[in-house]
Amino acid sequence: MILDVNNLAFGYNSHAVLRNIKFEVARGELLAILGPNGVGKTTLLKCMNAILSPHGGTVLVGGEDVSFLNSIEIARRIGYVAQRSEAARLTAFDAILLGRRPHISWRVTQKDLAIVNAAINRLNLQTLAMRYIDQMSGGELQKVSIARALVQEPQLLLLDEPTSSLDLKNQIQILKLIRQVVKGHAIAAVMTMHNLNMALRFADKYLFLKDGAIYAAGSVKDVEAETIAAVYGVPVEIHRYKGHPMVIPVEISD
Repeated sequence: MILDVNNLAFGYNSHAVLRNIKFEVARGELLAILGPNGVGKTTLLKCMNAILSPHGGTVLVGGEDVSFLNSIEIARRIGYVAQRSEAARLTAFDAILLGRRPHISWRVTQKDLAIVNAAINRLNLQTLAMRYIDQMSGGELQKVSIARALVQEPQLLLLDEPTSSLDLKNQIQILKLIRQVVKGHAIAAVMTMHNLNMALRFADKYLFLKDGAIYAAGSVKDVEAETIAAVYGVPVEIHRYKGHPMVIPVEISD
């Protein structure tokens, strides 16, 4: 088991945001965390990455409690792609190379450069490699952020809305790539998503948050329309296309 979250709780002042969060993600698994706006999806990712300190519970990555690891040790184990990345006066190549920092001791090696170039090729960023990231679109910058996380060679990928700024073609390409990396390198990944159909198409498992707690979790093959309706407050039907669940909102008369 790569990720083990046990009884995690978090809140701001007296307001509880997350409570009794418990789940596991094994090697080769991609988990989608789902739920409406403001339910705590991003907060949960930040607790897993030790950006925020949980008020209770533990987060284990590879059997190690992240609360006892320093920032470099965390970066060697966890690659994190935020929902919004701050653009700086760096080329895409240099921004991606920064992802190798946890592995660089004295100087950048040929291995580091080869890993960066491989990520650039996998995400089709060749024409953007020498462009400054503060001149890029939101979608281009998102792909650079994902490449930077991949070159960390982490055990666990955390992705906050990884397709939010991408068009349909790039959404599919990025989610295919994430799935290939998770399966091919036997790592684990957790992503938050608003697009239910994309999440259920590419993830192995789902976890629905409601009112700061886990409402339902399981294999995407077993997701139920009643669960989605209860979480989002919208009646839906689930149809299957080539074995994949597709969520269709049911029209409500005025």
